[in-house]
Amino acid sequence: MKDVQQPEHGVGPLFHRRYRGVIRDADTTPEELCELVSTELDRVAPTELATFRKVKGDDRVMLVGDEYVVRMPGPWDGPVRVAEVSASAFRLVTLEGHLEAGQIEFRFSREDHLVFEIESWARSGDRLSALLYQHLRMAKEVQLHLWTSMLEQVAELSGGRMTGGVDIDTRRVDEGH
Repeated sequence: MKDVQQPEHGVGPLFHRRYRGVIRDADTTPEELCELVSTELDRVAPTELATFRKVKGDDRVMLVGDEYVVRMPGPWDGPVRVAEVSASAFRLVTLEGHLEAGQIEFRFSREDHLVFEIESWARSGDRLSALLYQHLRMAKEVQLHLWTSMLEQVAELSGGRMTGGVDIDTRRVDEGH
């Protein structure tokens, strides 16, 4: 893909992050919830931190190839493209100019209860982004709040309640593994 920022295009360490929430008593199936979220990402995004503006594709449905600009306060807008869509998941890849170089997947499933996960593999898109993330921690805090807030909003949208809080796992991936 021509303008996609793969992890190897970025700088600094590669991070694997997973945010997971278990939702009890949901009124929706994973597939219904995936459709609700994917057709209107701002429905569950904390708009004080980020809004998702579709710039390519039909506003009524999410399809592979659609593009969004994630608008954040300041000069941090992040272009992304839909790389994969299924009945219970969708994956976005970062485009040139995004703070990160990588991908993020949103998955909805049912175990004993409804489960919503956000999983990413990414490194900083450039040296300034690496500085903000690793040293000033500003981008790291915004990202943490963005995804945990989204998990909480998805639980509310489902008609259920999150139990056990948000499970967060962030690890640095060693090169060569």
